[in-house]
Amino acid sequence: MKIFGLELSSRHVAFILIFSSLGLLLHQFNFSQIVGAVGLESKPYFNYFQFLGPIAGAVLGPIAGVVSIILVAGANLLLTGEPLALPVVVSIFTLSMAAVYFGTKGRHAAAIPLICMPLFWLHPEGLQAWYYALFWLIPLAASFYRQNILLRSLGSTFSAHAVGAVAYLYAFNIPAAAWAGLMVITPLERVIFALGITLSYYVVTTALNAFSAKTDLSFLNIEEKYSLWRV
Repeated sequence: MKIFGLELSSRHVAFILIFSSLGLLLHQFNFSQIVGAVGLESKPYFNYFQFLGPIAGAVLGPIAGVVSIILVAGANLLLTGEPLALPVVVSIFTLSMAAVYFGTKGRHAAAIPLICMPLFWLHPEGLQAWYYALFWLIPLAASFYRQNILLRSLGSTFSAHAVGAVAYLYAFNIPAAAWAGLMVITPLERVIFALGITLSYYVVTTALNAFSAKTDLSFLNIEEKYSLWRV
């Protein structure tokens, strides 16, 4: 089977569906409210899929990881009857960019947040809060230390943050004062997400590495050094 030009075996497709089912389950549990999402009648929430979604880019591969994220979002819309509103669309894009960053080898994945920086500054309110976009230098710095899983997770979550911040800035014209108020909240929020992504990667990698002793999982990318159990 081919998806976006990527040849996938039936076992690979089956695992994408299994991974997506787990993601859909985690999607049902909220973690925290999105503090900076002003302009909406009800503020959207981050859910626990934010911890699992990014690692799909490494385990399944960047393209298949994005497919899994789209599947989770689509299945959740069908399950909950939630309309395809802006927060849903933004969530798909942010998690997709996080997965691409997490699963892409080399430093070119850092282009995602670096592109977001000038886009942020091109907006009048963003230009007044120009310093806020400097957070997105973190994924660039982290890309030089991809073997450090915590730094890779930090770069991944800040890549998602960059895409989401620019989207909400242009959609709701968020004032500079609001961005200034987030200067303290953002680092803490992203460190928590990075820790969650790191923990998820260790858990999933350990489980897959153990399971690979019984069946062929060569179609997946299992980084054994992040497994707490050796085959």
